[in-house]
Amino acid sequence: MDLPQKEQLADELFRTQPHVFASFLVQRQLGVSLAKRDFLLEMMLVCFAAMKESGLSWPLITEDEQDRQMRRLVATVKFSDDLRGSLRDRALQQFIDTHPEKDLFAFVQSETAMWLQRAEPEESDKFVVMAALNLVACIAFVPLAA
Repeated sequence: MDLPQKEQLADELFRTQPHVFASFLVQRQLGVSLAKRDFLLEMMLVCFAAMKESGLSWPLITEDEQDRQMRRLVATVKFSDDLRGSLRDRALQQFIDTHPEKDLFAFVQSETAMWLQRAEPEESDKFVVMAALNLVACIAFVPLAA
C-alpha cells in the first residue's frame, strides 16, 4: 500500500474499530518509538484489511474484549513457560492447531519475530508484540453476529 491508501485504511480503522486503534495510540505513552509504532500500525492495517476481506460483519471490538483476550494471551504464555521440552512443544502445537485464525496468527507471529531480530532491543518492545498478538486474538475470538 502507498501512503494515501494506508491513511485511508487507518481512518477507516479508527472509525469502525476505535478501541483497536487506541491500542496503537497508547504506545507513545508506553515509551514506544515512532519507528516501532510504525511496525505495529502496519500489522494492524494488515489485520484490519483481512477482517474487511473476510466479508463477515465484524462487531465493535470493545476495551473489555481486548482486556479479556489479553488476559487469555498472558495466561497462555505463563502456562507454556511452566512447561519443559516435549510438553511445551505439544502445548504450542495444540494452541496453533486450535487457533481460529491460523493464517493471520502465523503471519503476525512471523512478521513480529523478524521485526524483533532487526530492531534494536528495548524494554517497550513487549508492548508492541502484545498489542499485535492481542489484535489477532480479538479478531479470532470476537463473537460474530449470527
